[in-house]
Amino acid sequence: MVTSSETPWIYGNLRLTRGVIEEVERAGRAAYARDEEACGYIEGPLTDALLGDRAVELENLANKYHAIDPEGHPRTGREYFKINGMKFEKALRQSGEQGRAVKVFFHSHLDCGAYFSEEDARSMTMDGGEPSYALAYLVTAVDKGEVTAHKLFIWDPSSRGFTESPFEIVD
Repeated sequence: MVTSSETPWIYGNLRLTRGVIEEVERAGRAAYARDEEACGYIEGPLTDALLGDRAVELENLANKYHAIDPEGHPRTGREYFKINGMKFEKALRQSGEQGRAVKVFFHSHLDCGAYFSEEDARSMTMDGGEPSYALAYLVTAVDKGEVTAHKLFIWDPSSRGFTESPFEIVD
């Protein structure tokens, strides 16, 4: 089991490179044009635990699931994201093997602001339990096709919920 001393990024106060933010914004605008939320992860070196220096976009599968089974998957990619869990687990493993770590999961919200929704909380925890992964969470607001905000959220064990944390954009 990974301990919090091995994952200090779960306490927030991360530094994300400008290139990472630009990639998250590019992904958010492109996903908005497809009428779906962007999603992905941010990784960084283990030697600098609070730095995120690479963003990787993941495919949002929500629209595909909805098209195949609209009754079983009534919401679309505009309302939530669905990722390939096996690919994400592989990314978590491979980053560790390369002296890096996945530190942040990112996704966008379309025309509704940057906040951590109840759906976000359910999908990032074991249906309301503890977080599924030792990560921070970046939510990017894309309103009318333009990025309007970024907010970083972390798990607060005392309130058993997610709370906003500051972060810094660095060159």
